[in-house]
Amino acid sequence: MSARDERKKKRKRKGASASKPRRVSERGAAKKGTAKKDTAKKGTAKKGAAEKGAAEKSAADGNQPREDGTHEAPALAPRQRFGHLLLAALGGALQCLGFAGFSLWPFALVCFLPMFYVVEVERPTRFRRLFALGLAHGFVGYTGGYYWLVDMLENFSGFEGWPNWAFASIFFLYQAGQHVLIYWVYARARRRGWPILGAAVASLLSFELIYPVLFPSFLSTGFHDVTPFIQIADLGGPMLVSAVVMSVNAALFELLWAWRRGPLPRRSPAIAAAAVALTLAYGYWRIAEVDARAEAAPKLTVGVVQVNMGIFDKRADPLEGHRRHLVQSRRLERNHDDLDLLVWPESAYTFFLREGVQNLKRRVLGPLSTPTLFGGLARREGEERMLAFNTAYLIDGAGDVLGTYDKTYLLMFGEYLPFGETFPILYDWSPNSGRFTPGDHVRPLELGDVRISTLICYEDVLPGFTREAVREGDPHLLVNITNDAWFGDTHEPWIHLALAKFRAVEHHRALVRSTNSGVSAFVDPAGRVLHTIGVFEQGEAAEELALLEGDTLYLVLGDWPGWAALFAMVWMSFVGRRRREDPAPEGDADDAAAAA
Repeated sequence: MSARDERKKKRKRKGASASKPRRVSERGAAKKGTAKKDTAKKGTAKKGAAEKGAAEKSAADGNQPREDGTHEAPALAPRQRFGHLLLAALGGALQCLGFAGFSLWPFALVCFLPMFYVVEVERPTRFRRLFALGLAHGFVGYTGGYYWLVDMLENFSGFEGWPNWAFASIFFLYQAGQHVLIYWVYARARRRGWPILGAAVASLLSFELIYPVLFPSFLSTGFHDVTPFIQIADLGGPMLVSAVVMSVNAALFELLWAWRRGPLPRRSPAIAAAAVALTLAYGYWRIAEVDARAEAAPKLTVGVVQVNMGIFDKRADPLEGHRRHLVQSRRLERNHDDLDLLVWPESAYTFFLREGVQNLKRRVLGPLSTPTLFGGLARREGEERMLAFNTAYLIDGAGDVLGTYDKTYLLMFGEYLPFGETFPILYDWSPNSGRFTPGDHVRPLELGDVRISTLICYEDVLPGFTREAVREGDPHLLVNITNDAWFGDTHEPWIHLALAKFRAVEHHRALVRSTNSGVSAFVDPAGRVLHTIGVFEQGEAAEELALLEGDTLYLVLGDWPGWAALFAMVWMSFVGRRRREDPAPEGDADDAAAAA
Protein backbone atom coordinates (compact mmCIF):
# COMPACT_ATOMS: atom_id res chain seq x y z
CA MET A 1 0.00 0.00 0.00
CA SER A 2 1.36 3.30 -1.01
CA ALA A 3 1.86 6.19 1.36
CA ARG A 4 -0.97 7.97 -0.36
CA ASP A 5 -3.45 5.17 0.41
CA GLU A 6 -2.43 5.09 4.08
CA ARG A 7 -3.12 8.81 4.44
CA LYS A 8 -6.65 8.31 2.98
CA LYS A 9 -7.39 5.49 5.48
CA LYS A 10 -6.26 7.67 8.42
CA ARG A 11 -8.56 10.53 7.32
CA LYS A 12 -11.54 8.11 7.06
CA ARG A 13 -10.90 6.73 10.57
CA LYS A 14 -10.56 10.25 11.97
CA GLY A 15 -13.86 11.39 10.35
CA ALA A 16 -15.67 8.30 11.65
CA SER A 17 -14.48 8.91 15.20
CA ALA A 18 -15.55 12.59 14.99
CA SER A 19 -19.06 11.82 13.65
CA LYS A 20 -19.86 9.11 16.23
CA PRO A 21 -20.05 11.46 19.28
CA ARG A 22 -22.13 13.91 17.19
CA ARG A 23 -24.71 11.18 16.39
CA VAL A 24 -24.73 10.12 20.05
CA SER A 25 -25.25 13.77 21.09
CA GLU A 26 -28.13 14.16 18.65
CA ARG A 27 -29.80 10.99 19.94
CA GLY A 28 -29.39 12.28 23.55
CA ALA A 29 -30.90 15.65 22.67
CA ALA A 30 -33.82 13.93 21.01
CA LYS A 31 -34.41 11.80 24.08
CA LYS A 32 -34.14 14.86 26.35
CA GLY A 33 -36.69 16.80 24.23
CA THR A 34 -39.08 13.88 24.35
CA ALA A 35 -38.72 13.76 28.14
CA LYS A 36 -39.52 17.47 28.41
CA LYS A 37 -42.63 17.05 26.28
CA ASP A 38 -43.77 14.14 28.44
CA THR A 39 -43.20 16.23 31.59
CA ALA A 40 -45.20 19.12 30.12
CA LYS A 41 -48.04 16.78 29.20
CA LYS A 42 -48.05 15.31 32.70
CA GLY A 43 -48.12 18.88 34.19
CA THR A 44 -50.99 19.85 31.93
CA ALA A 45 -52.88 16.72 32.91
CA LYS A 46 -52.28 17.38 36.61
CA LYS A 47 -53.40 21.02 36.21
CA GLY A 48 -56.53 19.94 34.36
CA ALA A 49 -57.31 17.37 37.02
CA ALA A 50 -56.78 19.95 39.75
CA GLU A 51 -59.03 22.46 37.97
CA LYS A 52 -61.67 19.79 37.45
CA GLY A 53 -61.51 18.82 41.11
CA ALA A 54 -61.74 22.45 42.18
CA ALA A 55 -64.71 23.02 39.88
CA GLU A 56 -66.45 19.93 41.26
CA LYS A 57 -65.77 21.06 44.83
CA SER A 58 -66.92 24.60 43.97
CA ALA A 59 -70.13 23.24 42.47
CA ALA A 60 -70.68 21.07 45.52
CA ASP A 61 -70.24 24.12 47.74
CA GLY A 62 -72.62 26.25 45.67
CA ASN A 63 -69.81 28.45 44.33
CA GLN A 64 -71.17 28.67 40.78
CA PRO A 65 -69.46 30.83 38.16
CA ARG A 66 -71.35 33.90 37.03
CA GLU A 67 -71.60 35.16 33.48
CA ASP A 68 -68.93 37.78 34.18
CA GLY A 69 -66.40 35.23 35.37
CA THR A 70 -66.73 35.89 39.10
CA HIS A 71 -68.08 33.42 41.62
CA GLU A 72 -70.76 33.38 44.23
CA ALA A 73 -69.85 32.79 47.83
CA PRO A 74 -70.20 29.19 49.09
CA ALA A 75 -73.78 28.23 49.88
CA LEU A 76 -74.78 29.04 53.45
CA ALA A 77 -76.66 26.86 55.86
CA PRO A 78 -80.30 27.84 56.52
CA ARG A 79 -79.34 28.97 60.02
CA GLN A 80 -76.71 31.33 58.60
CA ARG A 81 -79.15 32.73 56.05
CA PHE A 82 -81.71 33.36 58.76
CA GLY A 83 -79.01 35.02 60.84
CA HIS A 84 -78.30 37.38 57.98
CA LEU A 85 -81.99 38.29 57.84
CA LEU A 86 -81.78 39.17 61.52
CA LEU A 87 -78.70 41.28 60.77
CA ALA A 88 -80.63 43.17 58.09
CA ALA A 89 -83.45 43.72 60.58
CA LEU A 90 -80.86 45.00 63.06
CA GLY A 91 -79.82 47.54 60.44
CA GLY A 92 -83.43 48.73 60.28
CA ALA A 93 -83.59 49.04 64.07
CA LEU A 94 -80.37 51.08 64.12
CA GLN A 95 -81.70 53.34 61.36
CA CYS A 96 -84.92 53.82 63.33
CA LEU A 97 -82.96 54.88 66.42
CA GLY A 98 -80.91 57.28 64.30
CA PHE A 99 -84.04 58.81 62.76
CA ALA A 100 -85.61 62.08 63.92
CA GLY A 101 -88.05 60.50 66.38
CA PHE A 102 -85.44 59.03 68.70
CA SER A 103 -82.77 61.39 67.31
CA LEU A 104 -79.88 59.17 68.45
CA TRP A 105 -77.81 60.24 65.47
CA PRO A 106 -74.70 58.09 66.11
CA PHE A 107 -76.78 55.04 65.17
CA ALA A 108 -77.31 56.55 61.72
CA LEU A 109 -73.55 56.33 61.18
CA VAL A 110 -73.56 52.51 61.52
CA CYS A 111 -77.05 51.44 60.42
CA PHE A 112 -75.93 50.19 56.99
CA LEU A 113 -73.00 48.10 58.25
CA PRO A 114 -75.21 44.98 58.39
CA MET A 115 -76.13 45.45 54.71
CA PHE A 116 -72.48 45.75 53.71
CA TYR A 117 -71.55 42.63 55.71
CA VAL A 118 -74.36 40.45 54.35
CA VAL A 119 -73.67 41.44 50.75
CA GLU A 120 -69.92 40.79 51.10
CA VAL A 121 -70.41 37.39 52.74
CA GLU A 122 -73.31 36.09 50.63
CA ARG A 123 -72.65 37.96 47.37
CA PRO A 124 -76.32 37.35 46.51
CA THR A 125 -77.38 37.43 42.88
CA ARG A 126 -81.03 36.44 43.10
CA PHE A 127 -83.50 39.28 43.52
CA ARG A 128 -85.62 37.08 45.77
CA ARG A 129 -82.86 36.96 48.38
CA LEU A 130 -82.13 40.68 48.15
CA PHE A 131 -85.88 41.34 48.42
CA ALA A 132 -86.01 39.44 51.71
CA LEU A 133 -82.95 41.22 53.13
CA GLY A 134 -84.10 44.70 52.10
CA LEU A 135 -87.64 44.03 53.32
CA ALA A 136 -86.36 42.95 56.75
CA HIS A 137 -84.29 46.14 57.05
CA GLY A 138 -87.01 48.49 55.81
CA PHE A 139 -90.01 46.96 57.57
CA VAL A 140 -88.36 47.00 60.99
CA GLY A 141 -87.04 50.52 60.47
CA TYR A 142 -90.31 52.03 59.31
CA THR A 143 -92.43 50.18 61.85
CA GLY A 144 -90.30 51.61 64.64
CA GLY A 145 -90.08 55.07 63.11
CA TYR A 146 -93.71 55.42 62.01
CA TYR A 147 -95.59 53.47 64.68
CA TRP A 148 -97.71 56.58 65.27
CA LEU A 149 -99.53 55.95 61.99
CA VAL A 150 -101.73 53.50 63.87
CA ASP A 151 -103.09 56.33 66.07
CA MET A 152 -103.55 58.52 63.01
CA LEU A 153 -105.53 55.85 61.18
CA GLU A 154 -107.69 55.24 64.23
CA ASN A 155 -108.57 58.95 64.45
CA PHE A 156 -109.07 59.45 60.73
CA SER A 157 -110.93 56.27 59.87
CA GLY A 158 -112.86 55.59 63.05
CA PHE A 159 -111.72 51.95 62.98
CA GLU A 160 -110.33 50.30 66.09
CA GLY A 161 -107.80 47.54 66.73
CA TRP A 162 -106.33 45.25 64.11
CA PRO A 163 -107.62 47.02 60.94
CA ASN A 164 -105.44 50.01 61.77
CA TRP A 165 -102.40 47.81 62.27
CA ALA A 166 -103.22 46.02 59.02
CA PHE A 167 -103.42 49.29 57.06
CA ALA A 168 -100.29 50.61 58.76
CA SER A 169 -98.40 47.39 57.97
CA ILE A 170 -99.26 47.80 54.29
CA PHE A 171 -97.73 51.26 54.49
CA PHE A 172 -94.64 49.93 56.29
CA LEU A 173 -94.20 47.23 53.63
CA TYR A 174 -94.53 49.78 50.86
CA GLN A 175 -91.97 52.09 52.46
CA ALA A 176 -89.67 49.09 52.96
CA GLY A 177 -89.64 48.69 49.19
CA GLN A 178 -87.20 51.60 49.16
CA HIS A 179 -84.65 49.48 51.02
CA VAL A 180 -85.33 46.48 48.79
CA LEU A 181 -84.22 48.57 45.84
CA ILE A 182 -81.23 49.98 47.73
CA TYR A 183 -80.02 46.45 48.58
CA TRP A 184 -80.59 45.29 45.02
CA VAL A 185 -78.69 48.00 43.15
CA TYR A 186 -75.94 48.08 45.77
CA ALA A 187 -75.35 44.34 45.39
CA ARG A 188 -75.28 44.68 41.59
CA ALA A 189 -72.72 47.47 41.79
CA ARG A 190 -70.52 45.40 44.10
CA ARG A 191 -70.70 42.36 41.81
CA ARG A 192 -69.58 44.55 38.96
CA GLY A 193 -66.49 45.59 40.89
CA TRP A 194 -67.37 49.07 42.18
CA PRO A 195 -66.09 50.12 45.61
CA ILE A 196 -68.30 50.04 48.69
CA LEU A 197 -68.39 53.78 49.35
CA GLY A 198 -69.37 54.84 45.85
CA ALA A 199 -71.94 52.06 45.43
CA ALA A 200 -73.50 52.77 48.83
CA VAL A 201 -73.85 56.54 48.40
CA ALA A 202 -75.23 56.21 44.86
CA SER A 203 -77.75 53.54 45.89
CA LEU A 204 -79.06 55.46 48.91
CA LEU A 205 -79.41 58.89 47.29
CA SER A 206 -81.00 57.48 44.14
CA PHE A 207 -83.97 56.12 46.02
CA GLU A 208 -84.16 59.02 48.46
CA LEU A 209 -84.76 60.99 45.26
CA ILE A 210 -87.10 58.84 43.13
CA TYR A 211 -88.94 56.49 45.49
CA PRO A 212 -92.44 57.96 46.10
CA VAL A 213 -93.26 58.18 49.81
CA LEU A 214 -96.06 59.76 51.85
CA PHE A 215 -93.69 61.09 54.52
CA PRO A 216 -90.12 61.86 53.39
CA SER A 217 -87.45 60.16 55.46
CA PHE A 218 -83.83 61.00 54.76
CA LEU A 219 -80.88 59.32 56.46
CA SER A 220 -79.79 62.82 57.46
CA THR A 221 -82.86 63.81 59.48
CA GLY A 222 -81.52 62.41 62.73
CA PHE A 223 -78.86 65.15 62.69
CA HIS A 224 -81.36 68.01 62.93
CA ASP A 225 -79.91 69.10 66.29
CA VAL A 226 -76.29 69.00 65.06
CA THR A 227 -76.59 72.48 63.56
CA PRO A 228 -73.08 72.84 62.02
CA PHE A 229 -73.41 69.43 60.36
CA ILE A 230 -76.61 70.24 58.46
CA GLN A 231 -75.59 73.63 57.04
CA ILE A 232 -74.53 72.00 53.76
CA ALA A 233 -78.26 71.53 53.14
CA ASP A 234 -78.15 75.03 51.63
CA LEU A 235 -75.84 73.54 48.97
CA GLY A 236 -77.61 70.29 48.17
CA GLY A 237 -80.56 69.78 50.49
CA PRO A 238 -80.92 66.88 52.95
CA MET A 239 -79.52 64.41 50.41
CA LEU A 240 -76.10 66.02 50.53
CA VAL A 241 -76.06 65.48 54.29
CA SER A 242 -77.22 61.89 53.73
CA ALA A 243 -74.26 61.35 51.39
CA VAL A 244 -71.80 62.33 54.12
CA VAL A 245 -73.53 60.05 56.65
CA MET A 246 -73.47 57.09 54.25
CA SER A 247 -69.79 57.67 53.45
CA VAL A 248 -69.02 57.29 57.17
CA ASN A 249 -70.99 54.00 57.21
CA ALA A 250 -68.93 52.70 54.29
CA ALA A 251 -65.57 53.77 55.73
CA LEU A 252 -66.30 52.21 59.13
CA PHE A 253 -67.30 48.93 57.50
CA GLU A 254 -64.15 48.74 55.40
CA LEU A 255 -62.02 49.37 58.49
CA LEU A 256 -63.81 46.64 60.45
CA TRP A 257 -63.76 44.20 57.52
CA ALA A 258 -59.99 44.59 57.08
CA TRP A 259 -59.22 44.56 60.81
CA ARG A 260 -58.04 40.92 60.84
CA ARG A 261 -57.45 40.52 57.14
CA GLY A 262 -54.37 42.60 56.59
CA PRO A 263 -53.52 46.21 55.85
CA LEU A 264 -56.23 48.68 56.72
CA PRO A 265 -57.86 50.55 53.84
CA ARG A 266 -56.82 54.12 53.19
CA ARG A 267 -58.96 55.56 50.42
CA SER A 268 -62.48 55.25 51.88
CA PRO A 269 -61.60 56.42 55.41
CA ALA A 270 -59.73 59.37 53.92
CA ILE A 271 -62.73 60.34 51.76
CA ALA A 272 -65.16 60.04 54.68
CA ALA A 273 -62.91 61.95 57.07
CA ALA A 274 -62.44 64.73 54.52
CA ALA A 275 -66.19 64.89 53.91
CA VAL A 276 -66.95 65.23 57.62
CA ALA A 277 -64.20 67.80 58.15
CA LEU A 278 -65.31 69.94 55.22
CA THR A 279 -68.96 69.64 56.30
CA LEU A 280 -68.20 70.90 59.80
CA ALA A 281 -65.85 73.63 58.60
CA TYR A 282 -68.45 74.91 56.16
CA GLY A 283 -71.14 74.64 58.83
CA TYR A 284 -69.34 76.80 61.38
CA TRP A 285 -68.44 79.36 58.71
CA ARG A 286 -72.01 79.49 57.37
CA ILE A 287 -73.55 79.91 60.84
CA ALA A 288 -71.28 82.90 61.51
CA GLU A 289 -72.12 84.39 58.12
CA VAL A 290 -75.89 83.95 58.60
CA ASP A 291 -75.72 85.38 62.12
CA ALA A 292 -73.93 88.47 60.82
CA ARG A 293 -76.60 89.03 58.17
CA ALA A 294 -79.38 88.42 60.67
CA GLU A 295 -77.91 91.00 63.03
CA ALA A 296 -78.10 93.68 60.34
CA ALA A 297 -81.46 92.60 58.86
CA PRO A 298 -84.86 94.17 59.66
CA LYS A 299 -86.84 92.37 62.36
CA LEU A 300 -90.43 91.22 62.86
CA THR A 301 -91.91 90.28 66.23
CA VAL A 302 -94.20 87.31 65.81
CA GLY A 303 -96.45 85.64 68.37
CA VAL A 304 -97.92 82.13 68.27
CA VAL A 305 -100.87 80.68 70.17
CA GLN A 306 -101.30 77.00 71.10
CA VAL A 307 -104.72 76.34 72.66
CA ASN A 308 -104.30 72.57 73.10
CA MET A 309 -107.72 71.29 72.11
CA GLY A 310 -108.20 67.78 70.79
CA ILE A 311 -109.51 67.13 67.30
CA PHE A 312 -112.95 66.10 68.41
CA ASP A 313 -113.09 68.65 71.25
CA LYS A 314 -112.69 71.45 68.73
CA ARG A 315 -115.35 69.95 66.49
CA ALA A 316 -117.72 69.49 69.41
CA ASP A 317 -117.24 73.04 70.72
CA PRO A 318 -115.77 75.30 68.01
CA LEU A 319 -116.74 78.43 69.92
CA GLU A 320 -114.50 77.39 72.82
CA GLY A 321 -111.58 76.95 70.44
CA HIS A 322 -112.10 80.44 69.02
CA ARG A 323 -112.47 81.91 72.51
CA ARG A 324 -109.15 80.41 73.64
CA HIS A 325 -107.35 81.90 70.65
CA LEU A 326 -108.73 85.33 71.43
CA VAL A 327 -107.92 85.17 75.14
CA GLN A 328 -104.35 83.96 74.67
CA SER A 329 -103.72 86.40 71.82
CA ARG A 330 -104.97 89.27 73.97
CA ARG A 331 -102.49 88.20 76.64
CA LEU A 332 -99.69 88.32 74.08
CA GLU A 333 -100.70 91.81 73.02
CA ARG A 334 -100.57 93.02 76.61
CA ASN A 335 -97.14 91.48 77.23
CA HIS A 336 -95.58 92.57 73.92
CA ASP A 337 -96.20 96.14 72.82
CA ASP A 338 -94.12 95.60 69.68
CA LEU A 339 -96.07 92.60 68.38
CA ASP A 340 -96.19 92.77 64.56
CA LEU A 341 -97.97 89.53 63.67
CA LEU A 342 -100.04 86.82 65.38
CA VAL A 343 -100.05 83.28 63.97
CA TRP A 344 -102.82 80.82 64.81
CA PRO A 345 -102.64 77.16 63.76
CA GLU A 346 -104.36 75.20 61.04
CA SER A 347 -108.16 75.01 61.49
CA ALA A 348 -108.02 77.59 64.27
CA TYR A 349 -111.34 78.97 63.00
CA THR A 350 -113.54 75.97 62.18
CA PHE A 351 -116.53 77.75 60.63
CA PHE A 352 -116.63 77.89 56.84
CA LEU A 353 -116.02 81.32 55.31
CA ARG A 354 -117.66 82.25 52.04
CA GLU A 355 -115.67 83.04 48.93
CA GLY A 356 -114.78 86.69 48.47
CA VAL A 357 -115.20 87.76 52.11
CA GLN A 358 -113.51 91.15 52.61
CA ASN A 359 -113.46 91.80 56.36
CA LEU A 360 -113.29 89.40 59.32
CA LYS A 361 -113.00 91.85 62.21
CA ARG A 362 -116.29 90.87 63.82
CA ARG A 363 -116.27 87.17 63.00
CA VAL A 364 -112.63 86.34 63.70
CA LEU A 365 -110.44 89.13 65.08
CA GLY A 366 -112.78 90.51 67.69
CA PRO A 367 -110.99 92.76 70.21
CA LEU A 368 -107.52 92.13 68.78
CA SER A 369 -105.63 94.84 66.93
CA THR A 370 -102.62 92.86 65.64
CA PRO A 371 -102.46 91.51 62.07
CA THR A 372 -103.21 87.80 62.23
CA LEU A 373 -102.44 84.79 60.04
CA PHE A 374 -104.77 81.90 60.82
CA GLY A 375 -106.00 78.61 59.45
CA GLY A 376 -109.62 78.47 58.38
CA LEU A 377 -112.04 76.71 56.06
CA ALA A 378 -113.18 78.14 52.73
CA ARG A 379 -116.17 77.00 50.72
CA ARG A 380 -116.58 77.73 47.03
CA GLU A 381 -119.06 76.62 44.44
CA GLY A 382 -117.89 73.91 42.05
CA GLU A 383 -119.42 72.49 38.91
CA GLU A 384 -121.20 69.63 40.67
CA ARG A 385 -120.98 70.41 44.39
CA MET A 386 -119.65 72.88 46.92
CA LEU A 387 -115.87 72.56 47.27
CA ALA A 388 -114.06 72.78 50.60
CA PHE A 389 -110.54 74.18 50.99
CA ASN A 390 -108.03 74.15 53.84
CA THR A 391 -107.09 77.83 53.73
CA ALA A 392 -104.71 80.25 55.42
CA TYR A 393 -106.02 83.81 55.82
CA LEU A 394 -103.93 86.92 56.47
CA ILE A 395 -105.88 89.87 57.91
CA ASP A 396 -104.66 93.23 59.14
CA GLY A 397 -105.44 94.85 62.49
CA ALA A 398 -108.76 96.17 61.16
CA GLY A 399 -109.84 92.71 59.97
CA ASP A 400 -109.40 93.35 56.24
CA VAL A 401 -108.37 90.25 54.30
CA LEU A 402 -104.91 90.83 52.79
CA GLY A 403 -104.59 87.47 51.11
CA THR A 404 -105.34 83.75 51.22
CA TYR A 405 -103.49 80.54 50.43
CA ASP A 406 -105.19 77.16 49.85
CA LYS A 407 -103.33 74.05 50.93
CA THR A 408 -101.88 72.30 47.90
CA TYR A 409 -100.63 68.95 49.23
CA LEU A 410 -103.55 67.26 50.97
CA LEU A 411 -102.99 64.54 53.54
CA MET A 412 -104.19 61.14 52.40
CA PHE A 413 -106.98 59.65 54.58
CA GLY A 414 -107.16 62.85 56.63
CA GLU A 415 -108.19 65.39 53.99
CA TYR A 416 -109.14 63.10 51.15
CA LEU A 417 -109.52 59.42 50.36
CA PRO A 418 -107.72 57.83 47.39
CA PHE A 419 -110.32 57.09 44.70
CA GLY A 420 -112.91 58.87 46.84
CA GLU A 421 -114.15 60.99 43.93
CA THR A 422 -114.58 57.86 41.82
CA PHE A 423 -116.20 55.87 44.63
CA PRO A 424 -117.95 58.36 46.95
CA ILE A 425 -119.16 55.55 49.18
CA LEU A 426 -115.65 55.43 50.63
CA TYR A 427 -116.43 58.62 52.54
CA ASP A 428 -119.41 56.86 54.12
CA TRP A 429 -117.12 54.07 55.25
CA SER A 430 -114.54 56.53 56.67
CA PRO A 431 -116.67 59.28 58.26
CA ASN A 432 -113.78 61.11 59.94
CA SER A 433 -111.89 61.68 56.70
CA GLY A 434 -112.20 65.12 55.09
CA ARG A 435 -113.13 65.83 51.50
CA PHE A 436 -111.03 68.82 50.58
CA THR A 437 -109.91 70.25 47.23
CA PRO A 438 -106.23 71.15 46.68
CA GLY A 439 -105.12 74.71 45.96
CA ASP A 440 -103.48 75.81 42.73
CA HIS A 441 -100.75 78.33 43.66
CA VAL A 442 -97.89 78.97 46.09
CA ARG A 443 -97.90 82.77 46.03
CA PRO A 444 -96.76 84.48 49.25
CA LEU A 445 -98.99 86.45 51.60
CA GLU A 446 -97.91 90.08 51.93
CA LEU A 447 -98.00 92.11 55.15
CA GLY A 448 -96.84 95.52 54.01
CA ASP A 449 -93.35 94.98 52.60
CA VAL A 450 -92.97 91.59 54.29
CA ARG A 451 -93.54 88.53 52.12
CA ILE A 452 -94.63 85.35 53.92
CA SER A 453 -94.65 81.86 52.38
CA THR A 454 -97.27 79.85 54.23
CA LEU A 455 -97.01 76.07 54.46
CA ILE A 456 -100.03 74.19 55.79
CA CYS A 457 -99.75 70.92 57.69
CA TYR A 458 -97.00 68.66 56.32
CA GLU A 459 -96.11 70.85 53.34
CA ASP A 460 -93.12 72.03 55.38
CA VAL A 461 -91.57 68.53 55.36
CA LEU A 462 -91.44 68.53 51.53
CA PRO A 463 -88.12 70.05 50.36
CA GLY A 464 -89.17 70.33 46.74
CA PHE A 465 -92.51 71.99 47.49
CA THR A 466 -90.95 74.52 49.88
CA ARG A 467 -88.24 75.26 47.31
CA GLU A 468 -90.96 75.97 44.72
CA ALA A 469 -92.72 78.35 47.13
CA VAL A 470 -89.49 80.18 47.97
CA ARG A 471 -88.47 80.43 44.32
CA GLU A 472 -91.82 81.93 43.36
CA GLY A 473 -92.34 84.23 46.33
CA ASP A 474 -88.83 85.15 47.54
CA PRO A 475 -90.25 85.37 51.08
CA HIS A 476 -88.72 87.04 54.11
CA LEU A 477 -90.38 84.53 56.45
CA LEU A 478 -91.59 80.93 56.38
CA VAL A 479 -94.73 80.12 58.39
CA ASN A 480 -96.11 76.65 59.01
CA ILE A 481 -99.59 76.24 60.49
CA THR A 482 -100.52 72.69 61.38
CA ASN A 483 -102.62 70.43 63.57
CA ASP A 484 -100.74 67.34 64.75
CA ALA A 485 -103.32 66.37 67.38
CA TRP A 486 -104.30 63.46 65.13
CA PHE A 487 -101.08 61.68 66.09
CA GLY A 488 -101.43 61.89 69.85
CA ASP A 489 -98.55 62.11 72.30
CA THR A 490 -96.09 60.29 70.03
CA HIS A 491 -92.87 61.05 68.20
CA GLU A 492 -94.69 62.47 65.20
CA PRO A 493 -94.97 66.12 66.35
CA TRP A 494 -91.25 66.17 67.15
CA ILE A 495 -90.39 64.45 63.86
CA HIS A 496 -92.47 67.09 62.08
CA LEU A 497 -90.46 69.86 63.74
CA ALA A 498 -87.14 68.10 62.99
CA LEU A 499 -87.94 67.78 59.28
CA ALA A 500 -89.17 71.38 59.10
CA LYS A 501 -85.90 72.72 60.53
CA PHE A 502 -84.13 71.68 57.33
CA ARG A 503 -86.33 74.12 55.35
CA ALA A 504 -84.96 77.01 57.44
CA VAL A 505 -81.38 75.89 56.69
CA GLU A 506 -81.94 75.23 52.98
CA HIS A 507 -83.11 78.81 52.37
CA HIS A 508 -81.77 80.63 55.46
CA ARG A 509 -85.16 82.00 56.42
CA ALA A 510 -86.66 82.16 59.89
CA LEU A 511 -89.47 79.64 60.38
CA VAL A 512 -92.54 80.05 62.59
CA ARG A 513 -94.58 76.95 63.47
CA SER A 514 -98.01 77.40 65.05
CA THR A 515 -99.76 74.16 66.01
CA ASN A 516 -102.98 73.26 67.76
CA SER A 517 -101.46 70.89 70.31
CA GLY A 518 -97.69 70.95 69.75
CA VAL A 519 -94.97 71.36 68.83
CA SER A 520 -95.15 75.13 68.19
CA ALA A 521 -91.73 76.64 67.63
CA PHE A 522 -89.54 79.48 66.38
CA VAL A 523 -86.53 78.48 64.26
CA ASP A 524 -83.83 80.96 63.25
CA PRO A 525 -82.32 81.16 59.73
CA ALA A 526 -79.50 78.79 60.73
CA GLY A 527 -81.91 76.07 61.86
CA ARG A 528 -81.61 76.60 65.63
CA VAL A 529 -84.77 76.32 67.71
CA LEU A 530 -85.35 79.51 69.73
CA HIS A 531 -88.46 78.46 71.65
CA THR A 532 -90.95 75.59 71.73
CA ILE A 533 -94.36 74.83 73.25
CA GLY A 534 -94.48 71.08 73.81
CA VAL A 535 -97.02 68.41 72.95
CA PHE A 536 -100.40 68.84 74.65
CA GLU A 537 -99.35 72.03 76.38
CA GLN A 538 -101.37 75.23 76.34
CA GLY A 539 -99.40 78.42 75.91
CA GLU A 540 -98.32 81.36 73.83
CA ALA A 541 -94.94 82.86 72.95
CA ALA A 542 -93.35 85.64 70.90
CA GLU A 543 -89.94 86.10 69.29
CA GLU A 544 -88.16 88.77 67.28
CA LEU A 545 -87.09 87.23 63.96
CA ALA A 546 -84.66 88.44 61.30
CA LEU A 547 -86.08 88.92 57.81
CA LEU A 548 -83.41 87.66 55.40
CA GLU A 549 -83.37 87.56 51.62
CA GLY A 550 -81.17 85.98 48.98
CA ASP A 551 -80.76 82.72 47.09
CA THR A 552 -78.91 79.58 48.08
CA LEU A 553 -77.29 77.00 45.81
CA TYR A 554 -80.03 74.56 46.78
CA LEU A 555 -82.71 77.02 45.63
CA VAL A 556 -80.98 77.31 42.24
CA LEU A 557 -79.94 73.69 41.59
CA GLY A 558 -82.34 71.72 43.77
CA ASP A 559 -81.63 68.05 44.52
CA TRP A 560 -78.52 67.80 42.33
CA PRO A 561 -76.84 65.23 44.66
CA GLY A 562 -79.75 62.87 44.05
CA TRP A 563 -79.64 63.28 40.28
CA ALA A 564 -75.86 62.80 40.20
CA ALA A 565 -76.25 59.69 42.34
CA LEU A 566 -78.99 58.35 40.07
CA PHE A 567 -76.72 58.63 37.04
CA ALA A 568 -73.86 56.98 38.95
CA MET A 569 -76.14 54.20 40.20
CA VAL A 570 -77.38 53.34 36.72
CA TRP A 571 -73.80 53.30 35.41
CA MET A 572 -72.38 51.19 38.25
CA SER A 573 -75.27 48.74 38.53
CA PHE A 574 -76.30 48.25 34.91
CA VAL A 575 -73.83 49.73 32.40
CA GLY A 576 -70.22 50.08 33.49
CA ARG A 577 -67.93 47.39 34.84
CA ARG A 578 -64.78 48.13 36.75
CA ARG A 579 -63.09 44.71 36.75
CA ARG A 580 -63.98 41.07 36.17
CA GLU A 581 -62.53 39.46 39.26
CA ASP A 582 -64.49 39.11 42.49
CA PRO A 583 -64.88 42.54 44.08
CA ALA A 584 -63.52 42.93 47.59
CA PRO A 585 -63.25 45.73 50.10
CA GLU A 586 -60.17 47.85 49.84
CA GLY A 587 -58.30 45.97 52.56
CA ASP A 588 -58.74 42.66 50.75
CA ALA A 589 -57.59 44.24 47.50
CA ASP A 590 -54.44 45.43 49.25
CA ASP A 591 -53.83 41.85 50.50
CA ALA A 592 -54.14 40.50 46.98
CA ALA A 593 -51.75 43.09 45.63
CA ALA A 594 -49.20 42.30 48.35
CA ALA A 595 -49.43 38.58 47.65
CA ALA A 596 -48.87 39.20 43.95
